[in-house]
Formats: sequence, structure tokens, C-alpha cells
Amino acid sequence: MHVTVRSVEQHILDMRLRMPFHFGSTEVTQLPHIFTTAAVELDGEVHEGVAAEHLSAMWYLKDDDGSYADRLDLLLEPVETATKRAETVEGESVFDYWHRLYEAQREWATETDHVPLVWSFGVGLVERAVIDAFCRATETTFAEAVRENVLGIDLGRIHPELGGDEPADLLPASPLRSTTVRHTVGFTDPLTESNVASEDRLDDGLPQSLAEYIREQDLTHFKVKMVGDATRDATRLADVAATLDESCEEYVFTLDANEQFDTAESFREQWEALTSNPTLEAFFDRLRYVEQPIARDEALAERAKRTFASWDDRPPIIIDESDGDLDSLRIALDCGYDGTSHKNCKGVFKGLANACLVESRRRSAPDGDEYVLSGEDLSVVGPVGLQQDLAVTSTLGLEHVERNGHHYFRGTTALPDPVRDDLLERHPDLYRRHEEGFVAVDIENGSLETASVVDAPFGYDFEFDATQFVPLEEWTFRSD
Repeated sequence: MHVTVRSVEQHILDMRLRMPFHFGSTEVTQLPHIFTTAAVELDGEVHEGVAAEHLSAMWYLKDDDGSYADRLDLLLEPVETATKRAETVEGESVFDYWHRLYEAQREWATETDHVPLVWSFGVGLVERAVIDAFCRATETTFAEAVRENVLGIDLGRIHPELGGDEPADLLPASPLRSTTVRHTVGFTDPLTESNVASEDRLDDGLPQSLAEYIREQDLTHFKVKMVGDATRDATRLADVAATLDESCEEYVFTLDANEQFDTAESFREQWEALTSNPTLEAFFDRLRYVEQPIARDEALAERAKRTFASWDDRPPIIIDESDGDLDSLRIALDCGYDGTSHKNCKGVFKGLANACLVESRRRSAPDGDEYVLSGEDLSVVGPVGLQQDLAVTSTLGLEHVERNGHHYFRGTTALPDPVRDDLLERHPDLYRRHEEGFVAVDIENGSLETASVVDAPFGYDFEFDATQFVPLEEWTFRSD
């Protein structure tokens, strides 16, 4: 199939948070949400596809000293470049088109200071829009397109050791139709109602504290943030453990160290201090893995490899922010890491190939070796991004996924009424009408039902027109 892109348009919806999100010393009260619409020509016929993502510039550009607005400009530059380059690339399949666009963007980025995690962001938006257009044009679900490989996925072009393997050889036979929610507990998030000051109480019909979320949604899986300070982390983890012990009969958790440690050795020192604390012993028995403890520039360095090689009783550790390029997972595994995260913002085809590599390594590993592909979340929300993300994680067979985008917004109130009606009508298992009238994500028994997502072409099952929002070239960021 010959694939070209005739045009790409970007539109922005400003979304106000129901509570501030603290990223280090920066307080975020609103996030711009970008919609990418691509007119894709498939064997001479033009079809439209859409992708969407928050512009969470603080995650991509943690080391930059500028303001959120400054970092936003740096993140949007590769989006605008990928938009222009998308119309100059041709491919013999959807995968081939994506790979050629990725390499063209890489060539441009070599003359800039952008790291792969940043310069590939715009490519990922176009990638998802092209996949969406293909699935709609062929009336094929994403899971079917992957397993039948009508997308033309060549795993060997990403991981050479998978040359000759097909995705269906290494992925689950069918997509999951429900997903357990792993709820994020930020370092400043209130744990109980008593932690919420009266002036901060929202009374908007939704939970605020961890205990309220557990009570309302029957949560059993959690992702707990660390700050990298031994005393503060020990105190916070003890408080989290006490809340979970009181609120849940059974639970498991992961830790996100968010690049708080300069070296693997400094992380090891704090880890050994934390795990020797008798107050936390039972809590750590429930740990599944630690996510990205080491700063991305140091995480894959030779001295990290030496530390891991000499650390026999370390916990499973995965990368996240260090997973910027196509070979990052291979480098990480050789360094001693146990796996990586999947996020659509880091690339769908890359995530598929990483899942296949993890499974291939698992099958050939000695007994006792474990590999991890986690599902993490850059606060994805509907009407498009959440469903596309769940379509991919369901296809990869990820049984629990970090989902916290809904925590920061009052349901889908930022969206126009017709879009909310479409979500409720076409995805009644994933969304519900809240008692106070707005449409919100529906979490019951700690899980999201995703049957309507995996049965849709690529996550969402309705016509969506992004032109109702502000064209990127006419949009200006407002910090209020």
C-alpha cells in the first residue's frame, strides 16, 4: 500500500485543571491539549485520522531552566517541523511511512539541541493520525491491524534481533477488554480527607484524597512518587503505606523516582536505607518495580551498568524518560535494567517493538529472569488520546496501567456538548454520566472496561472534528 500525507493540521484546546499540578517548583493550573489531523492518501484515496496529547513540556524538558512557556516553545518546534516534513515523505506501508518520517526528523534534529524524546514527539502525533486514518479506511481495529500486520510492521528495523518475527508471534493472541487502573499518588497529594485544607476543598463531585479514590473506585494498584530525599521519602512512604493498609484489603504498587538521583550509586544508597527501615518492610513486599530513578543523562552510563552488576538484591528497575530513541531499550537491558515503559507519546510502533523484544528476551532467558513492559501515563484524557492509548496497551496485554489524567479534570467538561454525547453514546463502558450531570471516566472495581475501545478502529468510535478548536498558528499560551 502506498502511503503519503497530503496535509497535517494542529489545533489546540486549553484545558483548566481542577487542582494545581506541581512539577518541581512549577505549579501548572492549565494544560494545552493538541489535536493533530492528517489527510492521508492510501493507494490514491484520501482518508482523515486524528491524534491528541497534552503539551506536558515540563516532563520532556526537565533540565531546561526556562519557564513553562519557554519549554512549550521548545516542544512545539519539533511538532511544527514534523508537520511540514510529513508532506514530503512516502512509504510502502503505514510502518514504512512512519520510519521514513522518523529518520527525516532525526536528520533535522542533528543540527539542533533537541534530544530524541523531544524531537520525536511531533513524529508520534503524525504516526498516530496516520494509523487512525488507515484503520478507519480499512474498517480494521488496531489490534487486528497489528496481529494481521497489515500495517507492514518490520520489527527488525527497530530491533535487529527480531528480524523475521511477526508481531503476532510475540504479542497476546487477543487484546484485553478491561484494564486495572494504577492510581498515581503524587508527593503532595492528600492521603486522607483531613489532609485537604478547607480552602482547598473542591466539592465538585469528585474525590481529592487517596482514601476517597480508593473508597469510590475500589483501587488496588498504585504508583507512588518519590522525591529523592531519604528522610522525606521514608516519612511519605510510611504515611502512604498506613493509608493503603487501612483502606485496601490487598494492593500492589510501583515507585516512580522521576530522575531524582544523579547516579545509580546514590540511588542504591538511599534504597538500602529505605529497605532497612523496619516500618517499611511489609510495604516493600508489595513493590513491583521502580521507574526511572536516575537522571536521563546518567541512566545508561557505564558506571550505572557497573552499579547494577554488583547489586544482587536490587529491585526491578525500568527506564522511562531515558527511553528516547529506538535502541534505548536494548541499551538499557544491556546496562542491567529490567525493561521500559510504554506511552503513546514515545511512539506506537516503538512501543509495539519494545513489547516484542521484552517477550522475546523473556522466552529465551534463564529461569528467574524477569522483564518488564509497563503502561505509564502522561495524563492522557479523552476524547481521542485516552482511547488510543488504551487501544495500544490492550493490544500489548498490559494488565494494569497508570491512569491519572481524570484526577486533574472535572470529567470532560472542557469539551463541547456534542463530543461529550459521542463519548457517552459510543463508549458507554468507558464513560458514564456523573450524578452531577457531567460525563466522566468510569472506574469500577479498580478497572476500566475497554471493549468499546478495542472494537473501535483506533480507540475512538465516532467522527471527530478538531477544527472546532483554535489552529496552532493562531493560538497563544496564557499562563493564568
